[in-house]
Amino acid sequence: MLEKYPQDVKLVKKLYPLNFHKMAKPAAIAALAAGEEGKFWEYNEKLFENFKKLNHQKFLDLAVEIGLDLEAFKKNLTDPKHQQAISKHKQDGRKAGVSGTPTIFINGRRLGDRSLKGFSTLIDSELKKIQK
Repeated sequence: MLEKYPQDVKLVKKLYPLNFHKMAKPAAIAALAAGEEGKFWEYNEKLFENFKKLNHQKFLDLAVEIGLDLEAFKKNLTDPKHQQAISKHKQDGRKAGVSGTPTIFINGRRLGDRSLKGFSTLIDSELKKIQK
């Protein structure tokens, strides 16, 4: 969708780690820590590629793999602002009616049909509203 609508669509990811996934919150914190060095999306992708192998050491290994400053990354892992950001994301999600992941919204409207056609239909609908 980013390629189809390069001037009209912006991707925003809100973190909503579910409590029953024991590594979800530490992984979210690690992604935010990687974001401190401008590598949130790259690190996030690596997390999903390795979701069955996640542990503290794997977080460090992935940081090295994508070229993060390991000492800065370790420090960023303990920065309380990341915990606060995740709490805010979860609060926003609860207000929006999120109960599981992934949940996708386009301009505040929940996307039900996650096919390419479903995305396009909802995006086109929202763009028409703006153009009026």
